[in-house]
Formats: sequence, structure tokens, C-alpha cells
Amino acid sequence: MGTIRIAIAGVGNCASSLVQGLTYYRGANGAKPVPGLMHSGLGGYYVKDLEIACAFEIDRRKVGHDVSEAVFAKPNCTAVFSNVPQLDAPTYMGPILDGYAPHMDKYPEDVRFVPAKEKPVDVAKKLRDHDAHVLINYLPVGSQQATEHYAKACLDAGVAFVNCIPVFIASDPKWGQKFEDKRVPALGDDIKSQVGATIVHRVLTRLFEERGVQITNTYQLNVGGNTDFMNMLDRTRLVSKKISKTEAVQSQMSEPLTDGNIHIGPSDYVPWLKDNKVCFIRIEGKKFGDVPITLEARLSVEDSPNSAGVVIDAVRVAKLALDRGIGGPIASASSYFFKHPPVQYTDSEARRRLEEFIGTNGNHAAGNGAKPKTARAARVTR
Repeated sequence: MGTIRIAIAGVGNCASSLVQGLTYYRGANGAKPVPGLMHSGLGGYYVKDLEIACAFEIDRRKVGHDVSEAVFAKPNCTAVFSNVPQLDAPTYMGPILDGYAPHMDKYPEDVRFVPAKEKPVDVAKKLRDHDAHVLINYLPVGSQQATEHYAKACLDAGVAFVNCIPVFIASDPKWGQKFEDKRVPALGDDIKSQVGATIVHRVLTRLFEERGVQITNTYQLNVGGNTDFMNMLDRTRLVSKKISKTEAVQSQMSEPLTDGNIHIGPSDYVPWLKDNKVCFIRIEGKKFGDVPITLEARLSVEDSPNSAGVVIDAVRVAKLALDRGIGGPIASASSYFFKHPPVQYTDSEARRRLEEFIGTNGNHAAGNGAKPKTARAARVTR
């Protein structure tokens, strides 16, 4: 099937886990399931077929370095589980735009971004120069302008866009049409972790629904100590994040809760947690005879490795779509891999549609079957 050449926007903790994983799982050949991967082989592509072409960053400790070095530079603090060889993949200066939150200036340099002074490169040109097939967007939450810049560069260069953050591109009809017109695949928005807060909350919510329990109130509170949580201390950057996470859970209910009865979102930055994320979920409801029921769960995970395996699958699906000449949002994969897709399905239905897409020439449209819930697109400022 050939190789899949990957470009990365934002060489933070998530990129570090992904790049480490490409080395760690290089021997997975599809012969049997591999712990940590949802698909050892996917559509004829294996982890060994993925290679890093280049990356874009704004931090002076990463710009100008090989990606194999940049993924371990500060302020990255995720777990180190693999020795990454020299990749011959340069890290270029990207546009800062709104990718840096000014409130970070008050924190020590070893735990925050330190913007470089270099002039940003022409992203589309670099994508073409490095023959990239897929760009992964790992920019900080709230990077609306910067994300749109990279999305446009992908359209210009004919590179598939995998949007791991809650800026609405694949789920925005206007952007979706742009990708369809250019026959460029887009997957997104806002990656679901392998077993993270959103997927656990969705599954528990669906369990209540399917067992006939009426949910009356629910919350999901998250704390962590990486730059993602530091960035999100600026609550103005959280508008799309809260929409994304809330709709991911609401979509599993037959009757969505009112705003006053559901609260989902980051709660605080706790530096000593580093890349560990702690999630608290509470669901209240009424069961048989209107008798109350309450469920509480606590989940603790190393945040960045929790999404890397999902991204490995998303990248391979994006390349399959490129191979098949399919452009625009890939609904089945987006619904299974992301919190805020163009259409919401239950996770079991999304998984069925994903496997159908992988195993055949695949129809990326909503198709027949269970009635989807369309995600509301956020207001996008251009």
C-alpha cells in the first residue's frame, strides 16, 4: 500500500506520544490484535507504514530541530515509553496567530510555551515539498485562526486534514463543502481518547438510556497539569471545547438536558499532575417507580498516550479516503474517533459504519440505518 507521510501542527505532548508510538508499534503486522491499538492493520496499512514528514511549531526549543528531538523538548511532560530514532523530519516555524494564550507569560518557561522569533514558513509549500499526505492538527484549544490557517494550507496542498482539537472544521458545513469541492478528506473535530472522559461518559449515559433510566442531572469535571490545562485557564478559549464535550454526551440522550442540568468541561490546572488527567463523572436519574439513582466515577489516565492510538487509526482512514478519491468530511470515522463530528451516532453504530468504510470502497455519507443526530456547528469567526 505504500507509506503515509504525516505532517504535524503543534509538537506537544500528544505529538510526543504519537511519534513514540510509531516506533513502539512498528512490529505490529496485523496478524493478531495488539494491546494498545484498536486496529493492528487497517485497510492494508500498518503502523510501520506511517512516517513523519515534517512538523510546525512556535516554541523556540523545538523550531529548527528534528521531530525526534522536538517531541522530548520542554514543556512536554508526557510519559516516555520509546526511543525515537532520527527521523529526518524538520520542525518549521508556524504562524502564531491565536495559538498562544498571553496569560501563559506569568508561568515559568519550563512549563509553558516560549514563542520563537523566526518568520513563519509557507505551510502549504512545505507540505508539498515534503510530499505530505495527512496533516494532524494538535494546536492548543482556542486556536481558531491558526487552525483555519492550517486547514486552508491543506486545501491548497491537497493534504488530508485530521483535526484533533475543538475548532469546528469537519463539522462546519462551510468548511466541509470546501474540502469536498477540493476532493480532500477531513476528519474531526476534537479527538476522543481511547478510554477517556468523553467516551466513558457517553457509554454510561447510553447505558442509563437503554436500561430505561431517565437522567436528570450530570457533570464531568477534569483536572490536569500539562500545557493543555494551563492554556484552558483562559476561559474565553473554551467556548467550542464546552460545546464539543457537552454535545458528545447530549447526543446519547433521547431528550437532551437543559443547560442548568448538565456541566461538562475543564475545571482547573494542577501543575504536579503533569500529563495525568483526572476526571470525575456524576450521573443522577430516576429509575423504576421514580426512585432515584446516582452513579459516580473517577478516571485517572496519562492524557496524551490515551489519544495517540486513535489518531493512528484516523490517519490511516484519511489516507484510505485519499486513495479512493473521497473528499470532504468522513462521517463514519469522524463519529467514532471524534467528539464533535458532522453527524453523531451511538458508538456501536459509528463503529459498524467505520468497519464498513474500511472493509469496502466505503460511503462516507450518513447513509441508511439509525437516524443520526447532526452536530450543531459553532459560530466561526473568519
